[in-house]
Amino acid sequence: MLDDFMVRAALAGIGVMVAAAPLGCFVVWRRMAFFGAATAHAAVLGVAISLALSISVFVGVLAVCLAMAITVTLLAGRGYAMDTLLGVLAHAALAVGLVAVSFLTHIRIDLMAYLFGDILAVGHADIGVIWGGSLLVLGIMIWRWQAILLATVSEDLAYAEGYRPFRDELLLTISLAIVIAVAIKVVGVLLIAAMLIIPAATARAFSSTPERMAVGAGLIGTIAVLAGLTGSWYLDTPAGATVVTAATILFALVNIAARLKQH
Repeated sequence: MLDDFMVRAALAGIGVMVAAAPLGCFVVWRRMAFFGAATAHAAVLGVAISLALSISVFVGVLAVCLAMAITVTLLAGRGYAMDTLLGVLAHAALAVGLVAVSFLTHIRIDLMAYLFGDILAVGHADIGVIWGGSLLVLGIMIWRWQAILLATVSEDLAYAEGYRPFRDELLLTISLAIVIAVAIKVVGVLLIAAMLIIPAATARAFSSTPERMAVGAGLIGTIAVLAGLTGSWYLDTPAGATVVTAATILFALVNIAARLKQH
């Protein structure tokens, strides 16, 4: 477990959770789970564009996720049902991305690594990108926490306090796109939404304030990362999927304990 690549994997996983924890709380409160999953699916198109243009995968994924998030935010409420809009854009981007990847015959592509993550192959440069993006998102969350929280509770209340809910919603979607871009190496396109939602949903069971829920989600996510990597090491299972499995087990245990305490 103390091998260099495992240390890098742990640092990468914890780095993702630094941003995913507070952001995941807003995803849970605003019921944006489908939005997060849809934006993550669009990342496949970003991977295809990056490989075709020989640019950083992070840059390509970030560009596509930002375009997806901003498009949905701007079109929502303008004659389009949110779930329909997300379904069309997400699956269209995923399908186009997979088709585009199939044309890149001159490039060797490990598609499974992008779909399910390859946290054990994280390098020093990847860690820098992950922590840089995560700290940027964390800074946005701290800076606009009160405004986004008020907008989540009531848009009218946010307006009364002098905030602009639309601007803060846009910041939230941009932050979500950044987290997806940095997390694709860790848990992959198909499991990113799980690492946003499960730790936050777990922390909700024992948190009395929004701030405690955000901190609790970060702690639970960190425990899940370390437990998942340890389990992957000893059981020889896929690391990204094992991390999500560990988070799921924590979710079940915490909620069972909460129900028993109530009774």
